[in-house]
Amino acid sequence: MSAPAVARTPAPRVRRRSPYTYLAVVVGLLVAVSLLEVVTGADDLTSSGTISATLVATVPIALAALGGLWSERAGIVNIGLEGMMILGTYGAGFFGYHYGAWAGVLGAILLGMVGGLIHAVATVIFDVDHIVSGVAINIIALGATQYLASRTFVGLPGGGSTQSPTIPSLPSLTIAPVSDGLQGLEQRNVFVISEVAAVVRALTTNLSALTVIGLLLVLVTYLVLWKTTFGLRLRSCGESPVTAESLGVAVLRYKFVAVLISGAMAGLAGGFLAMVASSNYRDGQTGGRGYIGLAAMIFGNWRPGGMLAGSGLFGYTQTLGLRSGRDSVHALLLAVAVLALAVAVLQLRRRHVRAAIGFAVAGVVVGAVYFAIDEVADDFTRMTPYVITLLVLGLFSQRLRMPAADGESYRKGSAG
Repeated sequence: MSAPAVARTPAPRVRRRSPYTYLAVVVGLLVAVSLLEVVTGADDLTSSGTISATLVATVPIALAALGGLWSERAGIVNIGLEGMMILGTYGAGFFGYHYGAWAGVLGAILLGMVGGLIHAVATVIFDVDHIVSGVAINIIALGATQYLASRTFVGLPGGGSTQSPTIPSLPSLTIAPVSDGLQGLEQRNVFVISEVAAVVRALTTNLSALTVIGLLLVLVTYLVLWKTTFGLRLRSCGESPVTAESLGVAVLRYKFVAVLISGAMAGLAGGFLAMVASSNYRDGQTGGRGYIGLAAMIFGNWRPGGMLAGSGLFGYTQTLGLRSGRDSVHALLLAVAVLALAVAVLQLRRRHVRAAIGFAVAGVVVGAVYFAIDEVADDFTRMTPYVITLLVLGLFSQRLRMPAADGESYRKGSAG
């Protein structure tokens, strides 16, 4: 008598979004911000200057997040991104001053990889706890760069124990016909049209070569990790290393390479801070952006597109606080209130009553604050990027899924 057939549960279908979906999201955001400008009177929310400054603030965070993405997709938690960025700032300052701008870029990548090498040896070979290794790298990198700066920059023109001399500038891209042609359209304040003109103008005016490279690396990371055999094998090491090894994947080798690439990305992020966001290495230059990069990676659900969106959110709110100050941050309060109420309605439709009540209360409170005050305090203006990041992470935390074996110890031969 034959055994009864066992019903198999079909694998869940993965929803693939078309490029038109992402285009619709971008257009929707521009429409929303345009409405916010009309309602609040804040006229610098989407100017070309704001967008350009947002790119400069976004790219180093996105590069740090890419570093975390490469490492954690292979199963290695990399909380040492901040330290690798610090090493990158020094590498850019030293090599950039002595050997030229592009040598500074390579120096930043190289020193970031040194931090990645230390983390890889500790976690992959010697099985050190990933968090402990990352924290140690952050501490060591800070002390090492301070010591090296005092030994190599003191006595040089414009240099000192806390900063390097001025680094030569990298090439920049300007498409003059497009930039000049859109300037008038941007200044006419035509609903949505002027916002689109401002975005295009920002992307075609004085755009640093390193900004272009950073944005291209997001695309390259997606193509490599999700469209190649190498990427599939690397991601399998972060999902189920035992299964991967049983299929012939050299798990330890892939983990090692992933952490080296992670260090290179973080080092390049530090180099960006020294060479584009500034013009020299400075002590304390990273300002915690390595940790913000980790938050952006988590917000993006360990995927390049979402990670870039999270980086852009932090960069945008940071830019508004620095450029436009109180008026723009005050306008953001209204946006947060409306968003919280919209999420409350969505949660109620899903019958998540407690979550709906929580978001509704938050929306009402933030809205009341918006109508009760005309401007926000300077201290809150500086806090805005961090507050917005925490709110968004809290909003999307229920939909996050980290790699299954992320942070777990693994020894060669476990498959046997």
